Amino acid sequence: MAFQKAVKGTALIGGGAIATVFGLSQFSQYRNKHGTLVNVQAAEAVTVPIRHDFPTREEQISILKNTPEFDVLIIGGGATGCGCALDAVTRGLKTALLERDDFSSGTSSRSTKLIHGGVRYLQKAIMKLDLEQYRMVKEALQERANLLEIAPHLSAPLPIMLPVYKWWQLPYYWVGIKLYDIVAGSQCLKSSYVLSKSRALELFPMLRKDKLVGAIVYYDGQHNDARMNLAIALTAARYGAATANYTEVLHLLKTTDPGSGKQRVCGARCRDVLTGQEFDVKAKCVINATGPFTDSVRKMDDEEVPNICQPSAGVHIVMPGYYSPDNMGLLDPATSDGRVIFFLPWEKMTIAGTTDSPTDVTSHPIPTEEDINFILNEVRNYLSVDVEVRRGDVLAAWSGIRPLVTDPNSKDTQSISRNHVVAISDSGLITIAGGKWTTYRAMAQDTIDAAIQTHGLNAGSSKTIGLRLQGAEDWSPTLYIRLVQDYGLESEVAQHLATTYGDKAFEVAKIAQVTGKRWPIVGKRLVSEFPYIEAEVIYGVKEYARTAVDMVSRRTRLAFLNVQAAEEALPRIVDIMGKELNWNEQKKKEELQAARKFLYYEMGYKVKSDQLTDSSEITLAPADIERYKKRFHMFDKDKKGFITILDVQRVLESISVQIDEKTLHDILNEVDLNKNGQVELIEFLQLMSAIQKGHVSGSRLAVLMKTAEENLGQRVVIPVDRSGGGL
Repeated sequence: MAFQKAVKGTALIGGGAIATVFGLSQFSQYRNKHGTLVNVQAAEAVTVPIRHDFPTREEQISILKNTPEFDVLIIGGGATGCGCALDAVTRGLKTALLERDDFSSGTSSRSTKLIHGGVRYLQKAIMKLDLEQYRMVKEALQERANLLEIAPHLSAPLPIMLPVYKWWQLPYYWVGIKLYDIVAGSQCLKSSYVLSKSRALELFPMLRKDKLVGAIVYYDGQHNDARMNLAIALTAARYGAATANYTEVLHLLKTTDPGSGKQRVCGARCRDVLTGQEFDVKAKCVINATGPFTDSVRKMDDEEVPNICQPSAGVHIVMPGYYSPDNMGLLDPATSDGRVIFFLPWEKMTIAGTTDSPTDVTSHPIPTEEDINFILNEVRNYLSVDVEVRRGDVLAAWSGIRPLVTDPNSKDTQSISRNHVVAISDSGLITIAGGKWTTYRAMAQDTIDAAIQTHGLNAGSSKTIGLRLQGAEDWSPTLYIRLVQDYGLESEVAQHLATTYGDKAFEVAKIAQVTGKRWPIVGKRLVSEFPYIEAEVIYGVKEYARTAVDMVSRRTRLAFLNVQAAEEALPRIVDIMGKELNWNEQKKKEELQAARKFLYYEMGYKVKSDQLTDSSEITLAPADIERYKKRFHMFDKDKKGFITILDVQRVLESISVQIDEKTLHDILNEVDLNKNGQVELIEFLQLMSAIQKGHVSGSRLAVLMKTAEENLGQRVVIPVDRSGGGL
């Protein structure tokens, strides 16, 4: 009864506010103008022919070297840069794009994975009567609908729950979420709705029960960000854009305008990072789309220009999938320090974040323990006391740099712009900065419009609304069934391939290796608990992957899902890539080292060693110490004070269990803190103490020793796969 009264009160209170914003939004005009957005087939308006396949990287480099002059040269291979390339090339402009690292290697692969308008921005727009923020939300909601339409294999609507713990908050949040629906207009994914306490707990059983009043559910989009970025790049390449990763801009080229006598940017001096070769790329217009590195390129044009980028670091963590329902996210609208935290299912795991703190611009941002613990504490506030939120369940962690900018065109140059900014220098360099992932297409359209106007390029209007991306053309939700039936792939693997490559999944299936088993017939997994297969590494090389890091983090998403699984897959990935790219043994060794360094620092592996070190404090009770000593001495029969692979093998043989030596070496190495090839008693006690405190989980040695102790004298199956535990 109380809940029903609250809902009725919510409707009454919200009516006036909705009517007010309804007028502000000019909803009728918005719907008339944009209501048929997702039905637009822009591809029909594109006159530029599209290739069946994209050129090789070597062919792209040759085009860059041998083309006398491009219309547009874009620096930066993130979402915005690749969006600019696709927008320009589909207008018929001769287009080039250079990226010094890999496509999506920076901010574009380290997002919250949401395609959203921004509920919090709408709240600020209403509370502060901020028209700029309102327009930004409105544009983002329009772009959200377009992105879900043009890449349905990589994106999907996601319901997000906003739990309510005070009665007065129910009408307040309901009004805000309904306004979000209204501003979206005909592009509203699904209408938001209110849930009773019991229904909220039914849909999100991990939720904290005490004081819960009810919940509100609204819809936004979710995507595979790195793969989406790559799809944009590959689509641009198929339309004829000369795109090249690992091609660094050394400096800008300039020429003197004969009419005005001014210096004008006319291209860039480049270096192929993989070969060291340098060459010039000439262009009528140069676009700077380098995200956090915006100012470094602007200073290539003018050393005296003031910085406009104000970088902010956002940390995310990944936890096991059992922390959230399969298809329901959670929004914490007001954290302890006023931030917003999302808690979302993603790729069968759970992603939580983000933080927001000032940072320096770097190519290698590192997640901090402080930020990880902040997120964990916020998660604890919303989950049931029955769910133990353990530090050891963090499977991966990363930091992304959000390139907030001040508008150089504004009188108030100190004020941070929440929208994107297009700036044109005196020499004609066009800079696109700010904005958000969701609005990449609109940012690209504005940028190319500015390029055409400033440089007098001969091109029509943008044709990217409704333009399907790589893999979307013949994709359907049931495509994976054909993969299972035609090729004999596991259902989980087939679903993964379909949602990663779209209609190009058949190309991956065709090169999948025969397993030699009754089932699956083809498709050897890189690691047992994830659906990534070896054929994806071969196909990834075709998709311009040139390092092991490219493969483990952006062609597959292993590094973002489970950093230990990623490390386990690395040797095989390097072997396959080495064969495809003709690497010698030294190169393969270097790739392994570089990838392990990436996992250690940038993907949160370092925190594992920080949680369990040779100086870790042992806080076990005396009875627990005696129990664990007894377990240890069961393996250390000779009372040496340490155990080796031979000791473990001897105990396993006595219970008729066989585990290969390499696996045993890996298991012991996880606990061998001083890396001397053996596990001392003190190291074992440090491990058990860290497990008891929740700092470490999923230790294979701990599980193996406990199982052996419990089943000594019997034949048992000892699990040696990683559990849901993490860093």
